[in-house]
Amino acid sequence: MAKYSTGGISSDDDGSCELCGAEGTTLQTERVAGATLAVCPDCRSRHGASNAPTDRDEQGRPTDSRDPDESNRKRRAAQNQARLDDAQRTNPETWVDGAEYEGDPLPYLVRGYGDRVANARAAVDFGTADLANELDVSEQKIIAIEAGRATDAGVGGSLIEAIESTLDISLTEEH
Repeated sequence: MAKYSTGGISSDDDGSCELCGAEGTTLQTERVAGATLAVCPDCRSRHGASNAPTDRDEQGRPTDSRDPDESNRKRRAAQNQARLDDAQRTNPETWVDGAEYEGDPLPYLVRGYGDRVANARAAVDFGTADLANELDVSEQKIIAIEAGRATDAGVGGSLIEAIESTLDISLTEEH
């Protein structure tokens, strides 16, 4: 009959496996489900901790995790927290040289704003130079906006508003 351990090796001298009750075999001490037991080679190969699959961390060290997705969840949580921290921080090193961030800030522009400007300009039969003259700005700024490089060109919110008004289009996102 099998015996169940309370954490230590049985004091009985009958030499039977504490899992299956097998007698007359060489017993070895093994951790099984958190308990230290005297087990036969058969039980050791089937139930022993040394044969259990082990989760490993990035360096190949065994972990105590029972959930194989736990390390992925922890990694994703850390990445999400890092993104949130980055988004909440103002980092002048990521600002584009020449862009106006205080006096005439560039608003959030819709995706494809450059194409909107080019199509609306063409619809009223204006060239880039014509629109630039109408708005009293350099043609290079109009070309940069149509290329999707408003920030790089140092375009301010007032120019975007003037383009919207002149061409009767919307280029800004509502926030």
